[in-house]
Amino acid sequence: MMAVAEIKIELKKGVTDPEGQNTKKALELLGFKGIRSVRSIKFFEIELESEGDEAVLACKEMCRKLLANPVIQRYSIHLK
Repeated sequence: MMAVAEIKIELKKGVTDPEGQNTKKALELLGFKGIRSVRSIKFFEIELESEGDEAVLACKEMCRKLLANPVIQRYSIHLK
């Protein structure tokens, strides 16, 4: 049994995203027009030796312990 988990981590609504803001400014300086906003998002692909609910629970634990800061970030998990 094996699953591939895709974990997306992004800042919660209302939290300032300095990396996204700096990227937007840099793109505008390079001449790109019409950019409304840029958000930075982390993406992890993790292969697990488990499937289904067990894999999701393991990924949630990974997010709580290391991958995400629950105070300012939210995460979503999708198994392939």
